[in-house]
Amino acid sequence: MTKKRIQPGYNLVFWRNLVQTGFLFWCLYLGVQFSRFVAHFASRGEKPFVSRPPGIEAFLPIGALVSLKNWVLNGIVDPVHPAALILFLTFLAMALLTRKSFCSWICPVGTLSELLWRSGERLTGHRFRFWRWLDILLRSVKYLLLFFFLKLILFGMPAQALKGFLSSPYWAMSDVKMLHFFTDPSVLSVVIVLTLVVLSFFVRQFWCRYLCPYGAMLGFFSFFSPFRVRRDRDGCTGCGSCDRVCPASIAVSGKQQVFSMECTGCLSCVQSCPEHQVLQMGVGRRWQTPDGMFPLLVLLLFTLGVAYGMLSGHWHSTLSYRDYMQLIPLLNRF
Repeated sequence: MTKKRIQPGYNLVFWRNLVQTGFLFWCLYLGVQFSRFVAHFASRGEKPFVSRPPGIEAFLPIGALVSLKNWVLNGIVDPVHPAALILFLTFLAMALLTRKSFCSWICPVGTLSELLWRSGERLTGHRFRFWRWLDILLRSVKYLLLFFFLKLILFGMPAQALKGFLSSPYWAMSDVKMLHFFTDPSVLSVVIVLTLVVLSFFVRQFWCRYLCPYGAMLGFFSFFSPFRVRRDRDGCTGCGSCDRVCPASIAVSGKQQVFSMECTGCLSCVQSCPEHQVLQMGVGRRWQTPDGMFPLLVLLLFTLGVAYGMLSGHWHSTLSYRDYMQLIPLLNRF
């Protein structure tokens, strides 16, 4: 009898779901705290004051890219939204070391998209997939969006323009504007979000797979990651369970090593394999990591990034109480 690879009581998918859920609720908590912070200034002090959570800046990736270029060219960490740069660099470092683990373990959008698809599969009993040619065509959209932002920011903004943007009231209030996208959306915004929700209900991780430029960027960095899912061809029975569970639709059963930039390091394929040590996440050709080491490394890298931001003084914004009291009531003018 073939020995099951995953021992009873240890379930990689369970722990990933737990980590995803934890980060999702943490992001919701940050959103509630930030909305209360903004409400205090929007009411001109009538509503109670709460501290601003710096972690909210994780939702400013485009501004973080501008901040990154400014840091490289001018040697200055933007003091207005420093956590945006720290978190951006942390996620890039995670991609370099642990593939696109940010997408499958931390990102709340990825978590919600996965929940929607699972719900749709349970209700309909079907797995809807585009034709292969259409799937390839749609996947190119996120890379085109990434190219647009890279061209606009990395190649189209001179050093002086970077300074001007980062010192503008628009950048100072970018996090508040992001909040208003969810709390006071336009009709067009509602239509776009609802469309993405419906599509995600039927197509597995529609946003992540076809439209997310952030994930596309992390995919390029993840290509150089030393970690890869490896398959023992001699022990593989060709059951195809790894192919069926892969959220990126990678044909794992036909590869000795998974080099794809679509791989998020979710370990679903590793968990699904019924054969002992046939599929493993490892470094190089020989060193295979214990099952729990990869997710622990993902969490460790994230923790180290946040800790560095806090200890280095590049975490809290330098905007004062008075700045917020002046700027937030004038938000619609920016």
